[in-house]
Amino acid sequence: MSKKHLSQNLEDVPYPDNQPVPAVDVVIVTHDEPVDLLQKTVNAAKKMHYPNQQVTICLADDGNRPEVAQLAANYGVTYAGFENNHEAKSGNINHALEQLSAPLLAIFDADMIPYSGFLNATVPIFMQNWQTQHEVENAPRLGFVQTPQSFYNADIFQFNLFSENIVPNEQDYFSRDINVLNSANGAAIFTGSNTLFLREAVDEAGGFPTDTVTEDFELGGLINAAGYVSYSTQTPQASGMTPLDIKGVIKQRRRWARGIIQSCQNLHVFTNPKFSFVNKLVFINSYFYWWSFLRRLVFIIAPILFALFNQPVVLANFWLLMCFWAPGYFMQHWVLGDTAGPIRNERWGEVQETFFAPFIVMPVILETLRIKQKKFTVTEKESTYSWRDRIFMLPYLILWLLTLAALIKFNYGKFGSEILMGSVITFWLLTHFVNLTFCLFIASGRPFLRNAERFGRQVKGQLEVGRLVVPLEPVDMADHGVKFITPTMKSKVVEAGQHIALDLTGTDGVPIQVHGLVVRVIELKGQFNYAVRLTDTGRTVDEQNEYLHLIYDGFNGALSVEQDRWITPLDELWMNITLRFEQWQKSFNRRHQTLKQRGSSK
Repeated sequence: MSKKHLSQNLEDVPYPDNQPVPAVDVVIVTHDEPVDLLQKTVNAAKKMHYPNQQVTICLADDGNRPEVAQLAANYGVTYAGFENNHEAKSGNINHALEQLSAPLLAIFDADMIPYSGFLNATVPIFMQNWQTQHEVENAPRLGFVQTPQSFYNADIFQFNLFSENIVPNEQDYFSRDINVLNSANGAAIFTGSNTLFLREAVDEAGGFPTDTVTEDFELGGLINAAGYVSYSTQTPQASGMTPLDIKGVIKQRRRWARGIIQSCQNLHVFTNPKFSFVNKLVFINSYFYWWSFLRRLVFIIAPILFALFNQPVVLANFWLLMCFWAPGYFMQHWVLGDTAGPIRNERWGEVQETFFAPFIVMPVILETLRIKQKKFTVTEKESTYSWRDRIFMLPYLILWLLTLAALIKFNYGKFGSEILMGSVITFWLLTHFVNLTFCLFIASGRPFLRNAERFGRQVKGQLEVGRLVVPLEPVDMADHGVKFITPTMKSKVVEAGQHIALDLTGTDGVPIQVHGLVVRVIELKGQFNYAVRLTDTGRTVDEQNEYLHLIYDGFNGALSVEQDRWITPLDELWMNITLRFEQWQKSFNRRHQTLKQRGSSK
């Protein structure tokens, strides 16, 4: 099987006949993540399907915490405690690898919960590659298979713009589109988790590198430089938590920006003779991607300089622009719109690029000058959003006010041909004004009203009410709650405040019984919706594990996987204005009612 043929058929590769299935080591990497979060990942790893029982799960803990060691003991997995680690995530993994020896190695971050099909979706790709090496002379050796970085909670773009059902996660564009294109040439990039390696390739590359803050990107490059190819699949096989606050997201992207520049310098991507031509293109593209944010700032500032201070950046008259720039610009957008995949269009990409630009440019310049950030910082997953985070709004607010002033000053008092001649400047100012307005909405945040993420799951279940057995259908599920309807019953079957037991069918048909308190009953469109807060009453440890597995085994169906192309940026802008006004109005009414009650109590 050729490299091209295999890389284009990674979603359904079967196990080869008459080949023994190899042993696999699974390393779950933890720094200081909460044990309850880590438990979900360990539980899911234990429940991965695999025809060979030789799967060793290792919990690599560089905090050497007793509670994590106890968690490992509870689940019967290997614990690799590590103290005085000065080499961040790489040092933690390398320490764990000293205790492991299977031919295949899977890596998961602490919050990245593997699906039950992860091994069955990735191990056969290696086995097919091994078979090809025996059949075809000089067949490429496979170093690793990267599955997409998928997330079960909405990112800040989805959540803060009320767009969970309109656009996919911002990182989907790279994981499910760009990296799959890299994979077609055997040059997929390692993104840090949800990855299956050939252990031999990792060893040949010298283990996980410790001279960068993006050890994943650099290790992938070292493996490619050693002569191995790398593939990426399009279907998620694990999901984790994306940062929930602006500070965490910006810290994460700064680290990525510095790390990629740092790793490209370490790898000598422009001159390294060990890289194939395609490998060089992939890594050079990654390098220059982080410089694109400087271009975005120039695009924003240039029309402001001209409109407010009469400082032209480009010298060209209107008709030259109409003859040369305008056809090319609109043709480019037409082509990109026609060829873009379902994940993200160019306009949405401009908003996201505008959002990161003010915070990325300086770290990229500093790292290019080899002024390094040596300390590895772990991205916070918990939301810590507070009024202090509003400081991140300042760059957008300043640019937004300057753009608004430029629009008014540039167009004030103009008529007829004057407006026409200045239309190009006005066009750019309006474009950036809309993008910056979105950035202000993103940076202003949105209240977190849920204690846990809700999952859309198609699950069978039933509820016993006296002698009556009523089929139920979950609307959504969470760690400690279930919302369900009874599609066959139009009348109310239980009341708020009532304790009930629900019988659910878990993954692989495993029966699960959960108990809870009905906290709310609402009638919507002629159907009663029941919200239940779950308790541990009568629930065994096995049932708890099966329930967690039921929730987290698969992509969160409550989130979008494709962009809704019927909704334009102006539609989203108006939607955000109206929804934020409604939120402000409700908040104002609540405060007014509270003050009124306090006044009457006096």
